[in-house]
Amino acid sequence: MVSDPTLDPMIAARLKRDEHGLFPAVAQQYDTGQVLMVGWMDDEALRRTLTTGRVTYFSRSRQTYWCKGDTSGHLQWVKGVSLDCDGDTVLVQVDQEGPACHTGARSCFDAGGLAVVDPAGSPT
Repeated sequence: MVSDPTLDPMIAARLKRDEHGLFPAVAQQYDTGQVLMVGWMDDEALRRTLTTGRVTYFSRSRQTYWCKGDTSGHLQWVKGVSLDCDGDTVLVQVDQEGPACHTGARSCFDAGGLAVVDPAGSPT
């Protein structure tokens, strides 16, 4: 069986892309809910993600596709993919092998929280 080389038109019609044809993709550990990282996709990256079982992103700096883990060995196995209500962000639930962040941290959001001030003016 030969796979279709284009993204399903029903999915493509729901996507809202930026001026470069991209949209953010949030990677979340499927069983814990931990947000691991944010990358960028276009239609082709999403098609590859949906058809290969591994997450493919589009590198804005290198202008090329990259499959998470090809060089680091820290693979992301796709467990589910959802489109948000506005069609401008994709949530990819994954089973992450090893760290997700290029710094070696499990999550790109492990640097600590930012101070939040409540409306009364005191830190929370």
